[in-house]
Amino acid sequence: MRLCEAAGLSGSDSAEYARTLLSALGPIGERPLELPAPDDSFLSDDHTPVEFSLALTPDGNPTLRVLIEPGCGAPGLAQNGRRGLRAVREMARRWGVDTSRLDDLEDLFFPPNPRGPLALWCALELVPGGVPRIKVYLNPAASGQERSADTVREALRRLGHRRAFASLPEGDRLLFFALDLGDWDEPRVKVYLAHHDLSAAEAADLSRVDGGPGPAEIASFFRLAAGHDIDGPESPEGRDQRLDRRPVQSCHAFTETASGRPSGFTLYIPVRDYARHDGESLDRAVAVLGRHGMDPDPLVRSLSAVTSRRLRDGVGLIAYVGLAHQEGRPRRVTTYISSEAYDVRPPALAAVSSPGRGASAGTPATRR
Repeated sequence: MRLCEAAGLSGSDSAEYARTLLSALGPIGERPLELPAPDDSFLSDDHTPVEFSLALTPDGNPTLRVLIEPGCGAPGLAQNGRRGLRAVREMARRWGVDTSRLDDLEDLFFPPNPRGPLALWCALELVPGGVPRIKVYLNPAASGQERSADTVREALRRLGHRRAFASLPEGDRLLFFALDLGDWDEPRVKVYLAHHDLSAAEAADLSRVDGGPGPAEIASFFRLAAGHDIDGPESPEGRDQRLDRRPVQSCHAFTETASGRPSGFTLYIPVRDYARHDGESLDRAVAVLGRHGMDPDPLVRSLSAVTSRRLRDGVGLIAYVGLAHQEGRPRRVTTYISSEAYDVRPPALAAVSSPGRGASAGTPATRR
């Protein structure tokens, strides 16, 4: 509830969304945190089946989203998926949401003997009024990594996006296939790719959106979020440095079916693997927000709502920083916030960094 209120939601909406989250998680929602994580959830580093994110735009209010694995704790991936589907459909019935697009894909993503690392994740975009917008994330490798491309191609075809797969850039792995369900102005179908050992110059070439972010803007975001040029001019070393630990992710969103071209593009930098501690991660997020004319205060308040620890005492509270463009909408910067319910990842010994407001000990941003 503190995080909802930090994002500007009313007390009644905050209370309603807290109840919704607990209900969607089922028995896991009531599990004492003194016990170990219920299973090896792929959703977060410490296996908490919950992750938060805060999306900011230049002139709009912050939007809080919560990503959950409703089937967490089930005995096996097949039951995990069935529990997840049941939870999504129960929420859909409650709010009058059409799940037909998800229903049409059930055989593709929920085979009798699915393979990992996930079955279904569900994201709730917490908007004023107590009725969230719903997104569902599915596993392209459910029938095996070798069949991921065929699975995604067929899923796009069934949803009317027959030419979409050919417009995707090259990637090392298909990560997620996602759907918007319910009350969206333009419901999206999204495909996520992993990019190992990526440079800023290579990232700049990933967008396929007409009129979307240009290569210079994408490369600049990459370098800021990765800590390559927080202050001062870009060095040749920073320009060419690759992210060779956790892979960068790209997302390609499709809304119209005629052209086969995506209408949205997002690049995600896994900042936690390229910073010494969360103070540095916050510095980079603040730099990105400033570059795009966005107020960082909602992010600072949100971190204070999640934890009372000093940011320099761990790394992973800020998991990803993403820059998103959707046709007809302003730029959006999203910061992904881990709940750290089961563990705090210790700070790293060395990483590319720059001093700043989040790195200082005892900053007000680190206190509730």
